[in-house]
Amino acid sequence: MDFYNILLNAHKGFGYLEILLVTLFTVALLVTMFGYSGKVNNFLKKTTLFTMIFFHVQFLLGIVMLVINFTKGMDMGSIMKNADLRFQYVEHPFSMLIAAVLMTIINKKVKTSPTISLGIVIMGLIAVGLFAFAFPWTRVFGA
Repeated sequence: MDFYNILLNAHKGFGYLEILLVTLFTVALLVTMFGYSGKVNNFLKKTTLFTMIFFHVQFLLGIVMLVINFTKGMDMGSIMKNADLRFQYVEHPFSMLIAAVLMTIINKKVKTSPTISLGIVIMGLIAVGLFAFAFPWTRVFGA
């Protein structure tokens, strides 16, 4: 088994865990916003922290895999012409990068603020939406 396949299996494995964490984060975010009058609780802090950590781990694994693929001589012009390759090598990494940055901002806001604002909720929902858009559902769960 070569290094790329090890990274690919790790990326897929952490992907399943990331689905669980994103679901928990979304539930915690919405429950905090609508159930506790916006007071940040410990569950939201922990789920935000772990979701952010796994976003970063996934992103780093994905970047290493991307660099390995592009050092094999892939042509960017042909990638942009093919919808599947464009999703895998352009849309997926950049959407996940934006989602990881948003999760980092949300984690900082949740840690330092005693209450949650609508802006944080909107950023959280955008991060979850980007994750849902960029997640390769058909490759992971089949067609």
